Amino acid sequence: MSVPASVTRYEPGVVIPVLLGVTALAIFINHDVSNRQALLLLIGSGLGFSLFHAAFGFAGGWRRFVRERRSAAIRAQLLLAALISLAFFPLLTGMVPGLSLHGAYAPAGLSVLVGAFLFGIGMQLGGGCGSGTLYTVGGGHIKMLVTLVFFVAGSVIGSIHLPWWTQLPSLGKVSLLAGFGWPLALGLQLLTLATLYLLVTGLEQQRFGNHEPLTLARGQRSLLQRLVSGPWPVVWGAVGLALLSLATLLVAGHPWSITFAFGLWGTKLWAALGGDISSWSYWNHGYAAAALGRSVLADATSIMDIGIILGAILAAGLAGRFAPADPIRVRDILTAVAGGLLLGYGARLAFGCNIGGLLAGLGSGSLHGWLWLASGFIGSIIGVYLRQGFGLDKAVK
Repeated sequence: MSVPASVTRYEPGVVIPVLLGVTALAIFINHDVSNRQALLLLIGSGLGFSLFHAAFGFAGGWRRFVRERRSAAIRAQLLLAALISLAFFPLLTGMVPGLSLHGAYAPAGLSVLVGAFLFGIGMQLGGGCGSGTLYTVGGGHIKMLVTLVFFVAGSVIGSIHLPWWTQLPSLGKVSLLAGFGWPLALGLQLLTLATLYLLVTGLEQQRFGNHEPLTLARGQRSLLQRLVSGPWPVVWGAVGLALLSLATLLVAGHPWSITFAFGLWGTKLWAALGGDISSWSYWNHGYAAAALGRSVLADATSIMDIGIILGAILAAGLAGRFAPADPIRVRDILTAVAGGLLLGYGARLAFGCNIGGLLAGLGSGSLHGWLWLASGFIGSIIGVYLRQGFGLDKAVK
């Protein structure tokens, strides 16, 4: 009896080294830093594994809806936001004694509106959002490595300019949990998310007479084979990311975030090369200054970002899809550079990307998360048409 190709297509030259690498790194971090950081590395690896197998990204899903009105990705994202809200709202209001947890709260003002708008454009030009950039880099995509490098550069520039942006008009930090109490705030949030879910489903139904399911058609592969080597239905991705987001909150004490690490890496590199950062006020006080003075392995966001890349490499190796041979054109590089800079700059102004600003904000009951969603989506629409103008996509129908 022959073994199905779906079982044997994995790449041991990728899978075995990354498994050994994650294990060795976790042991080292557990010994030299803390067991908390080692756990966060493993959680990050699980996030990268889930993101890759479910192809769970915001940039492509939003682009597909704008261009084609297909809404499966957006519906999965709304489901993820609902699941995170259900888990986070009671925890963040102290329903479990002894847990010291902090939500992602940021001022709801012009900085978020402008930053999310720029981020929306950038993720279409760059080809990925915050999480999407990391997991596609893990999959071996060279263009996304370019995007990541300039994502880091844009994050540094944004951190330098952030103090000026925060002086612009703002409503301040607005917590829906504090304003309404968590049960009512949760009900209103779920109602809004359900309304958006029905809206995008209806628009897809109107165009096609049907809507794509969030599950995959049954095949000949077993549940275990699909779980290990993919592809996952997008609903699996939503559930997996929700569970791992909850694990992040419980272990780290705060919601999952991504882009703070990029600014940290870039600033550390600039200082190591002899650059003067004494006038960069963002990095001279508070948590940012403390993080700058420690190893990146002691920073929760950094260690989880590293984990995401490693988890995505593992998933790509198990799926036999590591480092596909995509042709890279000059305009691909140029748009990756522009997109990366906009992603980094926009994320810093908006206090996070689609994960740390949007999902973490919504999951914390912060008004700025909703502002991020609205402005980021508008920016993404602009980005879709810019992609068309630069010849990256065909004309939008």
